[in-house]
Amino acid sequence: MHKTSDFPEDGEMVVATVKLVKNFGAFVMLDEYTGKEGFIHISEVSSGWVKYIRDFVREGQKIVCKVLSVDPSKGHIDLSLKKVNEHQKRDKIKEWKNEQKALKLFEIVARDLKKDIPACYTEFGDDLIEKYGLLYAAFEEALVSKENFKKEWDEAPWVDAVYNVAKDNIVLAVVTIQGMLEITCFTPDGAIKISRALTDIEKEEEDVSVAVQYVGPPRYRLIVLAPDYKTAEVYMKAAVDNVTAALHKCKGSCTFTRKEG
Repeated sequence: MHKTSDFPEDGEMVVATVKLVKNFGAFVMLDEYTGKEGFIHISEVSSGWVKYIRDFVREGQKIVCKVLSVDPSKGHIDLSLKKVNEHQKRDKIKEWKNEQKALKLFEIVARDLKKDIPACYTEFGDDLIEKYGLLYAAFEEALVSKENFKKEWDEAPWVDAVYNVAKDNIVLAVVTIQGMLEITCFTPDGAIKISRALTDIEKEEEDVSVAVQYVGPPRYRLIVLAPDYKTAEVYMKAAVDNVTAALHKCKGSCTFTRKEG
């Protein structure tokens, strides 16, 4: 994986390959940092008692570790295996696999531009990683909004190549969240005001959809589709706030129940 820094940061999750296992700990190579070796002391292998360290790690195994400390002057990187939970492990492996794919996609971009790969990193690749954190995230950003991506990079000649490769090789993830609205409005034109309030919160944007489904008086299902949960929650909150404000103006009421899972 191409990195713009030489060493990981304290607290960072890293993917590593076990190089050598000793009774006192394990030496690993960091997959994302070329030539960098880390060490897992036996006390950091498991939260339980470790009788045989090879019951937990073995040579050639790929693992996810948390960086405890880094000493660049000595080249020391201390790692922990026990401080990584299953959720963190799953997310990091997914990120690592995506970044491996992004490296292949970047090679295609370089080929399409008829330039060598190091030159492309110098010209724009390193800047993409610095801005978006990950190369894969840059491809996703180009795919989500091509026009914004072009403006962000001043219509650079390589932008279309990045977009085209992303379009042909990446399928954006979509998350769905929903909840139930209970709405009342007892004015003579209450039904019209409710319909208008619900219509106003519906959206169909490039990467976000907000929809309302009629369940039965006075209940309406609110459904939000977005590329990630954070974005989805922001749009859901805005929709609930807007419909609540609209009903308040006509002396109506709105209660919202978030459906989990």
